[in-house]
Amino acid sequence: MLAAAGTFEEAASKGTKRRRDEENIDTDQTRSLVDDLTFSDTLVALRIMRAQFPHIEKVSVQPFILKSQLYSSVKDRTQVDRELESLRRDKVLRIFKLNTGQDDHAIMFLNDYLNQIDHVVKRMVNKKQGAHEVFGWFKTHVLDSKLEPSIEHQELCLLLSLGGKVKDSDISLLINAGVLTRQLIDPNMYWFAIPNIGSLLKGLAQGRKEIMSLLNRRKYKEMMLASLEKKRLRMSPLDMRFHLRDLIGSGHLETDQTPTGLIVRVSKD
Repeated sequence: MLAAAGTFEEAASKGTKRRRDEENIDTDQTRSLVDDLTFSDTLVALRIMRAQFPHIEKVSVQPFILKSQLYSSVKDRTQVDRELESLRRDKVLRIFKLNTGQDDHAIMFLNDYLNQIDHVVKRMVNKKQGAHEVFGWFKTHVLDSKLEPSIEHQELCLLLSLGGKVKDSDISLLINAGVLTRQLIDPNMYWFAIPNIGSLLKGLAQGRKEIMSLLNRRKYKEMMLASLEKKRLRMSPLDMRFHLRDLIGSGHLETDQTPTGLIVRVSKD
C-alpha cells in the first residue's frame, strides 16, 4: 500500500498542485482493481471511485462511494475519517447512513446529490404530485446549514420555515421523494437519504452474500483477485469491483500479495 500523503490540512495548502494532479488522474473504467486498489489521499480515492461507479440501466442514481470502500483503499483509517470530516464541513460532500448494516455509510459529492434531488423534483412535477417549492427550501436552508446525517423534526421545520410556511404535507412530500427517512427508534428524527437508492441497496446486500458464498465454497476460501474481478454477479447490478472494495474495507475479505499476484481470501476473524 502507498504511504499516507500527510494531513489533509497540508494537502489543502497545496491546492494548485492537487488540482493539477487531479486533472491527470486516470479514471479509466477498464482498469483492473489490481492496478488501483490503494491510494494515498481520500479525495483522490473518492474522485476515482466516483468515475468508476458502474453504469446501471433503469436506475437514476448519481455515483456514491461507501465508507468501507475508502477503508479498503486508503491505508490510514484515521486519515480517512479526518479528511471526510473536513470535506463534509467544507460542503464538498455529504455522508448518509444506510439501512444495509450498522456501520454502512454512503458518500456522495454535494453537486451530485443536488442533481439527484433536481431529477426527483422534475419527475414529481411532471406527474403533478403536489407542490414542490419545499425542495427549494430544503436545498437552500436545510442542506446548507445541517451537515450531519440526521435532523430532528422541530429543527427541520424551523429551517424549512426560512423559505415559507411549512405544512405537514411538505414533510410528507420530502419523505415520499426519498430525501428523508424516519428513524425507527425515534419518529421525531430523520435520516437524510439518497432518492431512488433502494434497489441498489438490495443489490448491495445480495452481492455481498453471493461473493462470500462463492469464496466459502472454494477449498482454501481464496481466489486470485484478477480472476475474481472478471466474474459476473447474478444478484447485484453493482459490479464486482464495487463489491470487492466494500468487502475488503469492511474486513470480510483480506488480500495477500503472492509471487503469482494478489490473492483475496475470506478473513479468519
